[in-house]
Amino acid sequence: MSEHPIPDAPQRRTPGDEFVQALARGLEVITSFDAEHATMTLSDVSKRTGLSRATCRRLLLTLVELGYVRTDGKAFTLTPQVLKLGTAYLAGLGLPQVAHPHLEKLSAALGESTSCAVLDGTDIVYVARCSTRRLMTVGITVGTRFPAHATSMGRVLLAAERDLALPETLPALTAHTVTDPDVLRAELVQVREQGYAVVTQELELGLRSIAVPVRTSDGKIPAAINVSLPMNSPLDPLDRLDQVQATARAIAEDLDHLH
Repeated sequence: MSEHPIPDAPQRRTPGDEFVQALARGLEVITSFDAEHATMTLSDVSKRTGLSRATCRRLLLTLVELGYVRTDGKAFTLTPQVLKLGTAYLAGLGLPQVAHPHLEKLSAALGESTSCAVLDGTDIVYVARCSTRRLMTVGITVGTRFPAHATSMGRVLLAAERDLALPETLPALTAHTVTDPDVLRAELVQVREQGYAVVTQELELGLRSIAVPVRTSDGKIPAAINVSLPMNSPLDPLDRLDQVQATARAIAEDLDHLH
């Protein structure tokens, strides 16, 4: 399974008076690179973004000049400097630094991988992770995105959104993925009532996980945490619910102290 793909011809919003098209296109070019497209030719970038080769060439060469992209004359690759675009957000958030030691402790206690994610539109974005083994065909790191509806953390975070707008159809990542919006809405009601979500083989075959919200003292849910387990694990996710919830409370308390 691959990460959430970027369509070949993405839909663009109608620009307003304050819209800077060149900036938007530059960001499109940057985000067209991912784990499966780490190195691309000019034609590759043009195909991935839906922009003309001439436009992509100007944008790529500008990004090369700014240090965000490197090239050997034929292929282009992002440089570590692009991390600056997200580091300021993560540092200001405080969440990764707060969550990571708690995730490490939980991971050591259970012998399983633990993660923390936030909601971004209809995706989740990983902001912290402690991995004990590689459970998925795609390596998960800080910044990895997945469709929220197919993940336990995504279900928890979507359940907290009262005015949630869902598309008419949801992408199927496996044969087990819920793709009917009405079925998902019913599932989210249950998640909201019970305070946790268990997802089995909806994101990837052979993988199940349990997630709970990180709820701060003001009632907000800025993030969710989860524990991922292989299907052949002797652990029952629900048997570990208390430990996962205790970890979420500890993270929330630390966040309260920061603010």
